[in-house]
Amino acid sequence: MTTSKNHSHYFQDISHLHHIVAPIMLLPLLMTTITGTVYQIVDLAGKKHGFKWLLHWHKGDFGVVNLEVIYPFLNALGLFILLFTGTSMWFHMRRTSKKQSTEA
Repeated sequence: MTTSKNHSHYFQDISHLHHIVAPIMLLPLLMTTITGTVYQIVDLAGKKHGFKWLLHWHKGDFGVVNLEVIYPFLNALGLFILLFTGTSMWFHMRRTSKKQSTEA
């Protein structure tokens, strides 16, 4: 019974962490994805001359706030946390549903 309580508490902690980090990481990951994709399209079209600002935003240089040195690492850390917590929750849900189907 103690092991079951420990697993349940662990799952709640992982779920709570995921629910905190996900909204925080939404904007930086969207910004990186969108600016990188649009800049690539502009570059392939041969019109990148007026769009260097996209590359700066992609790297974390937002003018007054320049995060170029740490922006990729923060993005990676947040993404790894989301991958770990999401995968943990997925495995927990699979185990729970298998356990319920064998009990029925």
